[in-house]
This record gives sequence, structure tokens and C-alpha cells, in this order.
Amino acid sequence: MGAIIWQANRPNSNGETTLTRIQRDRSVRIGFANEAPYGYLDTSTGEVTGEAPEIAKAILKRMGVERVEPIVADFGSLIPGLKAKRFDIIAAGMYITPTRAQEIAFSNPSYAIGESFIVKAGNPLKLHGYEDVRDNPDVKLGVMGGSVEQGYARDLGVADSQVLVFSDYNSAILGLKGGQIDAVAATDLTVNDLLQKQASDEIEKAKDFNDPVIDGKAIRGYGAFGFRQEDVALRERFNEELAKFIGSPEHLELVKEFGFDESTLPGDVTAKELSKAP
Repeated sequence: MGAIIWQANRPNSNGETTLTRIQRDRSVRIGFANEAPYGYLDTSTGEVTGEAPEIAKAILKRMGVERVEPIVADFGSLIPGLKAKRFDIIAAGMYITPTRAQEIAFSNPSYAIGESFIVKAGNPLKLHGYEDVRDNPDVKLGVMGGSVEQGYARDLGVADSQVLVFSDYNSAILGLKGGQIDAVAATDLTVNDLLQKQASDEIEKAKDFNDPVIDGKAIRGYGAFGFRQEDVALRERFNEELAKFIGSPEHLELVKEFGFDESTLPGDVTAKELSKAP
């Protein structure tokens, strides 16, 4: 790969954009946050996998790009890393939000899911949603830095003093087991994956969880791929192939092992709609 990343709307003297560069080199760098099942390093193979990287590989191959170079970063560092040109695409299942859309551009979504909590066995504090945290000032909630869950807590009136920020979910789980926090907030699929890997009788998924309701609307998260705002050509070309792929038998077979199925398809919702401020 070339050492210089050229901006899509600012081609070099040869007229090269990010899209033409990666197609010429047949290589692209993707950023991920090591969060299963969205994008993570498979320690048994040493390869990056997960819903987002696997879809990215499939789409990019259709675009003539054969080699994907994965670069891991803390979730909160993904957007700064993209803007700083450490990588070309964020492939981490990142939710589209109006705030994030002010910083980067998103593809159309590849999935839609709800939220959940991990709590101590038996859920002794009866935590079934963010409101239960808000209404008990003694409760401490763990979130991953830069996650939408951190924003949900704030929007629903949870005091900042009740929210502890962790760099990754494994650290948050240790905090829960150690009594530092009372619940871990994450997407439903992340919770399922974490609990499966933990195989611990100390913690469990909060039953009868209430998805956050903000501005009168139940929140459902839509995950997508992130691009630099100036890389219009790359994003539009990616979206063209993504539209043909999402919901196809090939797509559903590819993401099945990560817990995604027909129920997590995003429907006709677009990045443009999701990027608008309420």
C-alpha cells in the first residue's frame, strides 16, 4: 500500500482518490475494536473476523480489493483513527448516530438490534433498563468508552457519577464481578456473546429488559461502516454493493455464526435518515 492516503475529493496529481488507490493496490486498511460479535481477533487463527469485517471482506472483494489489513483500536479511538488516516474504513458494527455523523460518513446499515444489561446472578437490584439505574443513585453502570450506551445513560437521566467507563467489555465484566459496578450495558448480541464466553454462574443477562425510549421512541441501534467524509466515491461504491448483498442468502449464511439472522436485518432505513438530528 502507498504511504500516503489521498482524500476522495482531493485527488493527487494523477487524479487518484482513496477508491482508485485501494482498487489499484487491491488492498485496504480497516479499523476494528476487538468487540465480538461485531469485529474481533480470532485468537485461534490470528485473523480478524466478526459481522463487520466479514461483510467488509465480501463487499470489498466485489470491488476488486483482495487484501484487508486489520488495525485494532479502542472503540473510542476509531473515529479519530479514521480521520487521522490510520485506516480507510471502520468495520466495527458502529451505530449510526447524528453526533457521529458530524465527524464521519456512514454506509447504509447492515443490521439493527436492541440493548441489554449484564447483571449479577439473580439480578438482586432488579435492573431491567436505564430508568432503574437512574432511579437508584447507589447503582453503578459500566459502559465502554465512546459507546452509544454511554449516551443513552446520559439522555435518560443517569447521573455521570453513576457511570463508569471501561476500555473494553472484559474489563467491565471484571468490574461487575468485583463489585465495582452493578451492571454492564451493551447491545443484546454483545451481551449474549460475552456470557457465552464467560460461562460464569456469577453473572447473567437481565431478563425482561426495556430498550431505552428517547424522545418518545424506542431505540433500536443500526450498525454500519464508517468512512471519512471526503471519501464520497468510496462510500457510494461500497453502498452499491452493500445494497445487493444485505438480506441475500450469502449474507445471512455469512453472519449466522455471529448471532445475526433475518430478525436483525435493517430494512429500508438509510444512513441519511439515521444521521439527522432529532
